[in-house]
Amino acid sequence: MTNSTGLPMNLATPDISSTQDSSQTQCPQTPCNNKQEKQTFESSSDCQKSFKPPPPPPPPPPPCVTYFPSSSQTFPKSSNTPSCIPPPPPPCPPRLKGKNNSTKGPPLPPPPPYVTFFPSSSQTPPKSSKAPSSIPPPPCPPPLSKGKNNSAKGPPPPPSRPPQSTPLGKYAAPLPKLKPFHWDKVKAAPDQPMVWDMLPHSFKLDEEMIESLFGDNLKNSMNSDEAKKKTPPSKHVFEPKRLQNISIVSKALNVTAEEVCKALIQGKGLGLQQLEALVKMVPTKEEEAKLSSYEGDINELESVEKFFKEILEIPFAFLRVEAMLYRETFEDEVVQFRKSFSMLEEACKELRSSRLFLKLLEAVLKTGNRMNVGTSRGGARAFKLDTLLKLAHVKGTDGKTTLLHFVVQEILLSEGIRVSDSIMGVEQSKEDYRRMGLDRVSGLSTELSNVKETATIDLNVLASSVSTLSDGLATLQHLVQKDLCMDEQNGNFVNSMRSFINYAEKILKDLQGEEDRVLTHVKEITEYFHGDVSKHEDNPLRIFVIVREFLGMLDHVCKELRSS
Repeated sequence: MTNSTGLPMNLATPDISSTQDSSQTQCPQTPCNNKQEKQTFESSSDCQKSFKPPPPPPPPPPPCVTYFPSSSQTFPKSSNTPSCIPPPPPPCPPRLKGKNNSTKGPPLPPPPPYVTFFPSSSQTPPKSSKAPSSIPPPPCPPPLSKGKNNSAKGPPPPPSRPPQSTPLGKYAAPLPKLKPFHWDKVKAAPDQPMVWDMLPHSFKLDEEMIESLFGDNLKNSMNSDEAKKKTPPSKHVFEPKRLQNISIVSKALNVTAEEVCKALIQGKGLGLQQLEALVKMVPTKEEEAKLSSYEGDINELESVEKFFKEILEIPFAFLRVEAMLYRETFEDEVVQFRKSFSMLEEACKELRSSRLFLKLLEAVLKTGNRMNVGTSRGGARAFKLDTLLKLAHVKGTDGKTTLLHFVVQEILLSEGIRVSDSIMGVEQSKEDYRRMGLDRVSGLSTELSNVKETATIDLNVLASSVSTLSDGLATLQHLVQKDLCMDEQNGNFVNSMRSFINYAEKILKDLQGEEDRVLTHVKEITEYFHGDVSKHEDNPLRIFVIVREFLGMLDHVCKELRSS
């Protein structure tokens, strides 16, 4: 049977399965087949003149590189025509035609990630008269655009490298800009080991600290309205500058507010550095009143303000901190005071008992009286030690030798004879005596070492420090015996402090006795050299300062004599 087109009925609507079976069989070339092919070519050429077919549907993405037939291939109109060339894959689902015979359909999917060579634009696809089977075909890639010569362009170039992303910080927010740190970068040397390759990479940067210290103060490009939307409003009890300083100091605590509160209740549990940091952070009375009366949302406060508000719930919180710090530093301060008092006592003994220093004073006294013969300054029985500092300013006729050089040279011989056990030849022994005497005189600085150390002490500051230590104990006694003794909840703190108070009272009593004894020695040694000058001396330790400066001048002269 044949239809109106003159083709057999079973060939008018071929299905895909029969086409695939026929494509796998090598068909013989018969005259009937040749005639039918001729008719097919003529019919297809007439149709091509009447309309322009839509772009060919691309094949499904293959798993590897696929080559499609060249543009010179002509497909027969009938699907049952035998061919030695494998048929194309199933077409895409048919698209609806509009008014202008243009096909419409859903947007095409993106191309596959692997390389595919598509057929050229001159290829004529076979005309299908039957819808595909129930198995949906793979998605079709978008058609290729045509150039000037009707040649299909290749696949688009790969996308360019994305720009470098902005470093992100906490909560995926961009890191704030900091002040620039100018340095010279070193290029890596792949063929040579460098110290930078050995870095352990264990250092962790404190972002909050570096941002608070080195944040860039340049204006942000963000509008003020947007900034207000992104930054939630917060309430501050402390001033911004004060808040920043306290935040920096709080880094040294390394404890939570709960741990601090527990330590303040027990009276123990905090180290020296932590107590010192807390004392530096003590709020003013105004700040303490604001924190205590604050009744708003605590989450709107800064972390440091929350920290203080929780601590202030404890009665006399920061007085407890000061009391614990006083106890922690008490022993060290007592040791320093006793060391200073002992040094002063030894210095007084050294000045009183130094035979060589007394001989120097005798030599200066006799030399001065000889130079002042016939004047009102002559015949002196004593002089103030300040005169020792003037010896280096009196020069001889040669312009080099000073009065101090003369005094030292006069002492060298006598001191050398004293050191020597036997007397040698006159010319030879004199030089030996001078050499031995020079060694003895140059050792005076070592003999008076405590005198030089005592010259660095400020006696008024020392006495004031002892008084401050006594006042601190009185404050601690008032806190324990008056402020906290009425509340049973403060029992642990009170008990731990009472035992310390009993110990500190005894130590301070002994320390004050040592101070009185040392001050008496200082007064006596000053009167020993200068007479009754207590009403005229502003610095009770002035005598030690003078001797230290004189010893420095004496050492310089001894070096010059040794080199000559």
